[in-house]
Amino acid sequence: MNLLEELEINQELLSKTEVRLTMPIKPKHLQPYGLLHGGLNAVLAESAASLGANLYCQPDQFPVGLDITTHHLRAAQAGKTLSVIASPLSLGRTIHVWQAKTYLDQTVTSFSTITLKINRE
Repeated sequence: MNLLEELEINQELLSKTEVRLTMPIKPKHLQPYGLLHGGLNAVLAESAASLGANLYCQPDQFPVGLDITTHHLRAAQAGKTLSVIASPLSLGRTIHVWQAKTYLDQTVTSFSTITLKINRE
């Protein structure tokens, strides 16, 4: 089982211009105070960006995270579903920069900038 399966993250849309993932918030996703663990915002953002960047890669290439900055804007609780939408900002030969916004209903709960390096096998 991989991380996306373990966390119940689902791919809703996968294209070169936009990636959408969803994750139902369950008790296993919460920190001790009953709110969504903030690290999951970063997991959602980097996962979406990496899936999108992979669409630009040649068969012998793969993206890896170099840097991620995530701003937590609102709390989220169990029983709801988070959605993340990622899109590319800069697509260089070896460096990609993506942005991702995480939503609860129509409200942005976090914003991330993800820098990926395109590696060769």
